[in-house]
Amino acid sequence: MSTLTQIDAFGTPPATEMIFDDWYPAIRSEMLRGKSMTKALLLGVPLVLGRKKDGSIFAMRDLCPHRGIPLSAGWFDGEHVTCKYHGWSFEPCSGQCSEIPSLTRHDTLDATKIYTAAYPCVERDGYAWVYLPKPGSGRVQDVSALPPVPEVPKFSKRFHTAHLSAELPCNVDHGIIGLMDPAHGPFVHQSWWWRSSKSIHEKQKHFEPIPGGFRMSAHAPSGNSAPYKILDKPVTTIDFVLPNRRYETIRAGKRWLASITTVTPVTPTTCRIDVYAAWNILYWVPFVPQVLKFFARIFVGQDTQTMVEQAEGLRFHPGLMLIDDADKPAKWYFALKQARLEGKDENPLSGPVTLRWRS
Repeated sequence: MSTLTQIDAFGTPPATEMIFDDWYPAIRSEMLRGKSMTKALLLGVPLVLGRKKDGSIFAMRDLCPHRGIPLSAGWFDGEHVTCKYHGWSFEPCSGQCSEIPSLTRHDTLDATKIYTAAYPCVERDGYAWVYLPKPGSGRVQDVSALPPVPEVPKFSKRFHTAHLSAELPCNVDHGIIGLMDPAHGPFVHQSWWWRSSKSIHEKQKHFEPIPGGFRMSAHAPSGNSAPYKILDKPVTTIDFVLPNRRYETIRAGKRWLASITTVTPVTPTTCRIDVYAAWNILYWVPFVPQVLKFFARIFVGQDTQTMVEQAEGLRFHPGLMLIDDADKPAKWYFALKQARLEGKDENPLSGPVTLRWRS
């Protein structure tokens, strides 16, 4: 029998803090060209990003440590970022100050001992991934000690890729539990080419714990999703990994499709969804990437519109309910997040679990 979890103002709601000490996609790396700088906002932290002459990319806190003016208002010559206000110059990958023009030969201040915040930044799958340490924890000294940068798995040398992005007017928690929600498909994504409310039937899926998250074990994709019918006996695996990543892999013999979807906190009340996919299905057929991206944009747009509408209701701080089994993944997410925030290596799944719902 299903049970309810009531989340309201009189109980203990799930933690809404943002998770630092991890990698997040900031912007598409193709935006970093020449001597231009691009601004971004991650976890409430203002960033300025760019690409040096040697091709390496960087991410700095978009604030000069001298008087607080955004560094993005200044200049970048391909090697150094210079503040518009007093001309302080910084090496952007390390954040080390290289020049303070106002100093005279009588000053004893060593400009090179001054640093502004610079964050590890790596280009992967067409994104600039930025590692954001917990505020006040200081500079990251050993990048090699950080967790691996997220990446979509690829299973052949030739493949197509596509990406989508959308802003969501909600806290990252609502974005993430919406991302992993298994029951909204026949309603939010009603269409002739996907699903309809008449296609609802009972499902049974097996889950297992993995480091930092959980996995929906290998299974046949939903028979009520039309696109999957073009594949011969496909097998799907779906992973959720903290802080915000959903990996999905579909394989049918030599044909495959893999994706990573992230929900990234921008501020405490807004987030952004990014989807990056790679595949070799129908690789030889012209215009397939354009067609798939067209339908994917509709799919993501339906989720975005639902989140916009949900945000209207959330403004009134209603009590919320999570039910078994359809909302069990959401409960696991909140438990994983709370353990992470408390510095505990705990997983709510102690072993394999079977969930059942209708969708």
